Amino acid sequence: MRIHLMSIPFCFLLLTAFPFVKTMAANIQTEEATIEERMKYYYQFSSELVPWYYLAAIDQYERNIQQVRPDLEKMQGPISIQYPTPYWVGMLNPEASDTVLDSIAFFGGNGDDGDEDGLADLQNPADILVTMANHLALYGPREEDYKAALWHYYKKEATVNQVLTIAKLYKHFGTVELDEHTFPIPKAHHYSYRSTWGSSRGWGGRRIHEGTDIFASYGVPVVATSYGVIEVMGWNQFGGWRIGIRDNHNTYHYFAHLAYFDKGIQEGDIVEPGTLLGFVGSSGYGKEGTSGKFPPHLHYGVYKYNGKTEWAFDPFPALRNWERQK
Repeated sequence: MRIHLMSIPFCFLLLTAFPFVKTMAANIQTEEATIEERMKYYYQFSSELVPWYYLAAIDQYERNIQQVRPDLEKMQGPISIQYPTPYWVGMLNPEASDTVLDSIAFFGGNGDDGDEDGLADLQNPADILVTMANHLALYGPREEDYKAALWHYYKKEATVNQVLTIAKLYKHFGTVELDEHTFPIPKAHHYSYRSTWGSSRGWGGRRIHEGTDIFASYGVPVVATSYGVIEVMGWNQFGGWRIGIRDNHNTYHYFAHLAYFDKGIQEGDIVEPGTLLGFVGSSGYGKEGTSGKFPPHLHYGVYKYNGKTEWAFDPFPALRNWERQK
């Protein structure tokens, strides 16, 4: 039997890589199983008054903020919705861990029993979801009713808008699996970029650069990097012709200095990775229509909302990752 020397390193590579590949496959299977389990819960506690995508949107919003908030406990089960203890057991309830339905009701608590075991458990996914479904159902079936229900629960307009954005995406695509991303400049177009996060900027007052500049020729297409809803588009004295898109992970994607927008899009539209938004330009740094004060490029920025504030973070690592995938 002949053994080719060139095949030995390749076989060694396969052997050493196998555990990593096996782990990746196991992680993918686990994630798929988790999503399937979540969907079963969403459908189980949905109704004509409360569609599944509203429950899923609230759950996703809560999961998002737990990932970036050290002051919040990360829920370990399939459902991530957390209730303040007084909301669950009642403001004057002396027993913070109360699970008895009668005493919770007596003290004006909202915790309910979703799996018919006679208890209202703050850690039980079924109990968690039925309690939220009950809250939403009190207000009515229209979008403005859901908006009112969210406002009375979260008491923050930015949070209400974020949850409604996620619900709109889930309803439109019929799934919660909306994690795909792509690079903002399509294939076959020349561009260059490097990390410019934190660089100083002087126009309009001393400030730092909150994003990555991707240099390309005038008219090169710019596409959406994620699934999302167009939250704003128009003129900004700093960003020129710009578009802001909010996704299902509480992230706001900012595309600035465009030459012009694609004619087929407008505020409120749903986009997906690769949706044409506009074209590279050099607009901005002045009143509406100002252009040419710097070389043409796309300014791409990302901002994360954590339920309290929104802050910018460096998009460069994500861009490098999406570029490799492209």
